[in-house]
Amino acid sequence: MAMAEQRNDKPGRPPAAPRERTGWLSRIAPGVRNAFAKRETPENLWVKCPDTGEMIYRPDLEAALWVTPSGHHMRIGAEARLRYTFDDGVYERIASPVVADDPLKFPDTKPYPERLKAARKASGEQDALAIAYGRIHGQPAVVIVQDFAFMGGSLGMAVGEAFVKAAKEAVKREVPFVCFTASGGARMQEGALSLMQMARTTLAVNEVKAAGLPYVVVLTDPTTGGVMASYAMLGDVHIAEPNALIGFAGRRVIEQTIRETLPPGFQRSEFLVERGMVDRVVARGELKAVLASILKTLMMGRARLSAA
Repeated sequence: MAMAEQRNDKPGRPPAAPRERTGWLSRIAPGVRNAFAKRETPENLWVKCPDTGEMIYRPDLEAALWVTPSGHHMRIGAEARLRYTFDDGVYERIASPVVADDPLKFPDTKPYPERLKAARKASGEQDALAIAYGRIHGQPAVVIVQDFAFMGGSLGMAVGEAFVKAAKEAVKREVPFVCFTASGGARMQEGALSLMQMARTTLAVNEVKAAGLPYVVVLTDPTTGGVMASYAMLGDVHIAEPNALIGFAGRRVIEQTIRETLPPGFQRSEFLVERGMVDRVVARGELKAVLASILKTLMMGRARLSAA
């Protein structure tokens, strides 16, 4: 060993490179190791149920339309909602109008344009409202979906413009107008411009009804604030998913204002249907069939009026 070290130290001779140790399998069949490379497990393969804390296998949850075994209806994005609503998941996306990103130059801990950029990257949507046209059990309809994951589904100029365009599309195509709501209310970064959308969307709904077309609202968790105070409560029929939070102000704010304790289940779908504020609570798996039945029935009435 000492002699080897002396030979390696002689001038003009580089030190011997260390010999790479390889497993016997690689020496026998060089391509085998790559064929059996270690697979990485996706981080989101398991999803925790908000109600029970149970870990649910993601493919199973997707197959169940994101409804947990306990019956909890998890929030879903616009793309999934449209796919579950239309026949065979086939629909035509309608582009939303483009509006100014930061009309008020709103000061914040993080610039408003950066918040929009992050939300667009995370959701894949331009803003909180998506528009599509397709068939629901054969019945053509224009459907809009609010995505709570996009800045809380907040109502801003982009959402208002998209709503108005969707309403005009329904009138133009002479089909029902369906709205899936999910929002925390008005978008604070747009101030009074956001609040103006409450009036604009209300006028758009009136145009749909003036054309004799149905406007059906599906209330999902949560539907609150300015959205609940405007187009979310103007439908001909109001359907709600189970245990969805529906209300204008929060429970704690109301209790502090009236200085009373509110009853259990207050502002939830089941509580509101008992008091006539919601027409029916429908599980997600049955929603498509129920929605199609309502739309076809309402359109039959319009056909009779047109014939008369």
